[in-house]
Amino acid sequence: MVRLALIAHDEKKDDLIAFAREYEDVLADYDLIATGTTGKRLLEATDLEIERKKSGPLGGDLMIGSEVAQDLLDGIVFLRDPLTAQPHEPDISALLRICDVHDTALATNLASARYLLEGIDDVS
Repeated sequence: MVRLALIAHDEKKDDLIAFAREYEDVLADYDLIATGTTGKRLLEATDLEIERKKSGPLGGDLMIGSEVAQDLLDGIVFLRDPLTAQPHEPDISALLRICDVHDTALATNLASARYLLEGIDDVS
């Protein structure tokens, strides 16, 4: 089963929810994990089953990075806010590095997130 992580900066959480609703039928077949607040919002807005890690400021992004290092994840959708990200929000640089080391797909915007899902679907 495909295992996918979902993360979003505060200003991008609504975009991630809209994305999850748009692709809910596809994502329903995946094993999903998310950082705490993002996961809570997704659970409230969709019928998806999502394993919640800690919130980003409490290390949830590092927990997801650990799964990449253990080759447990097929990809990450991390909708980041490149203009107004707050200091308490997850930093993408560590996740980017670990994804590059382990050749794990990482989408940082809606366009690349769509391509990521299409690519996973083509490979599966």
